[in-house]
Amino acid sequence: MGLIAIGAGIAVLTGAGAGIGIGIATSKAADAIARQPEAKGDINKALLLGCALAEATAIYGFVTALLIIISLK
Repeated sequence: MGLIAIGAGIAVLTGAGAGIGIGIATSKAADAIARQPEAKGDINKALLLGCALAEATAIYGFVTALLIIISLK
């Protein structure tokens, strides 16, 4: 049972990576908008797409952790 919990914990760590990635992307997007305000629309589109993909990765990790716990219990 202990190894199952460790595996699930490692799978959930994808949320931390996604959070860091989204934070860095938001910082860079704000920087880019400050430097070139007329490109705000294009920058926002790219930022939202990247954030959605990063968040999907975190959700996949969470679902994997749930499946590990439920199926191996």
